[in-house]
Amino acid sequence: MKPDLSQLTKRYYTIGEVAEMFGVTRSLIRYWESEFEFLKPHKNSKGDRRFTIQNIDQFAQIYQLVKEQGFTLDGARKVIKNQTGKPSAKSNPLLKRLQNIRKGLQDLHDRMG
Repeated sequence: MKPDLSQLTKRYYTIGEVAEMFGVTRSLIRYWESEFEFLKPHKNSKGDRRFTIQNIDQFAQIYQLVKEQGFTLDGARKVIKNQTGKPSAKSNPLLKRLQNIRKGLQDLHDRMG
């Protein structure tokens, strides 16, 4: 069950608070942190994890894929990579055209300045 992120008011949440939000163990959170390189909560000077709302949203995405939709961790990684991957100029002709226009404008700016 994904918590309503709009209801979160604090800047940082402890691992225990995040575990309670999702009804999972702290060890599962630590394990997923090691399995998904983008999930990196802040750590204080004592090494305690401090989750931001963005971290909680990232965790919620993993939770939804693995616990609710039944993906394996590898499958969830692939889905997330495809969602966050940047389109390449090779696969997007409009992007390539815009990049060429930008390069032309930058060249013109450099010649004028």
